[in-house]
Amino acid sequence: MRPFTYHRPSDPAEAARLAAAHPGARFIAGGTNLLDLMKLQIETPGNLIDVNRLGLDRIEDTDEGGLRIGALVRNTDLAADQRIRRDYAVLARALLSGASAQLRNKATTAGNLLQRTRCSYFYDTTKPCNRRTPGLGCAAIGGFNRGHAIMGTSESCIATHPSDMAVALRLLDAQVETVQSDGRTRSIPIADFHRQPADRPDVETALEPAELITGVVLPPPLGGRHVYRKVRDRASYAFALVSVAAVVGPQGQRFAFGGIGTIPWRNEAAEKLGAADAIAAAVTRGARTTAQNGFKVTLVRRTLASVLSEARAVP
Repeated sequence: MRPFTYHRPSDPAEAARLAAAHPGARFIAGGTNLLDLMKLQIETPGNLIDVNRLGLDRIEDTDEGGLRIGALVRNTDLAADQRIRRDYAVLARALLSGASAQLRNKATTAGNLLQRTRCSYFYDTTKPCNRRTPGLGCAAIGGFNRGHAIMGTSESCIATHPSDMAVALRLLDAQVETVQSDGRTRSIPIADFHRQPADRPDVETALEPAELITGVVLPPPLGGRHVYRKVRDRASYAFALVSVAAVVGPQGQRFAFGGIGTIPWRNEAAEKLGAADAIAAAVTRGARTTAQNGFKVTLVRRTLASVLSEARAVP
C-alpha cells in the first residue's frame, strides 16, 4: 500500500472541499472495498478523507411519507430497521443476501452504491482492463466470463455490477442525495446514478469529481408482497449469477435484476406484461451473451417464474 495523507473533516461540505483541493482523493467510511483496492494498488489515492464523523448515520422519516437513509448507515443497521423490514422488505432481504455479517457490520449505504466490479480481470493488474486503465483493453472479452454481464455491455467492458442493495433501490425508485465542493446539493434518481460502460467503463456513476453522497431517499412504501431471490454458485458470500427483486401488489408489479447487467437492471415496459416468460423475454431482449454465460437468459426466466409464483400466491 502506498503512503497517503489522512483527513478528518467536520461536515459534509468540508469533506467535498477537501476532495476538490486534492484531486484523486477518496472518501473512506467502512473501507470494505477501498482498502482491498489500495492493497492491490488498483486504487492509489494520495489523500483519504474519513467521512465517518459527519452525522450521516441516521434513518429518518420524510415529509412525503418515505425514508431518508444517511450515507453512513451500516448495512446491518439498515436491514434490521423495523421501518425497512415492514415497508421496504425487498431492501432488507437484498442487504441480507450480500457479503457476510462481518462485512455488513462495516459496509455503508453510500459505499455499497459505489462498490466497484468484482471482475477478476479488474483485480488482476497483470491483465488489461478498461475500468482500471482506459484504453488498455478488456481481458474478460474472450477470457473466463461465466459470471459476466449480458445486458448493457459494450466492446470496452462486460463487467457485472456487484451490489444487491442497488438492485432493490432501483426497484424502489430511490433518489441519491449529494453535496458538491461549492456547497450545492442535488438529488439524482437511482435510474440515472449508475452508468453503462459504453466507451468509458472507468466512469461508473453520475457523480462529479469531489461530490459526496449524503443520503438515499426512499419514496412512500409500495405495499404488496416483496421478494428478493439470489441465485449463486454457493449459498453465502458469493455474488449473484442472477438476482430478482420484485414487488407485486395493488399498485402493479415491479422487477429489477442483478447479475445480468453492467448496472442494476430494470425494464419498466416489461412490468406491464403478465406471464413470467414474456417478462423475462422482454428483459433479456438484446442480450449479448458469450459461450460461457448464455445460460443466464434461461436462468432469468426460471428465477423470475419462481419469484412470481411466490409473490402472487394467495396468502
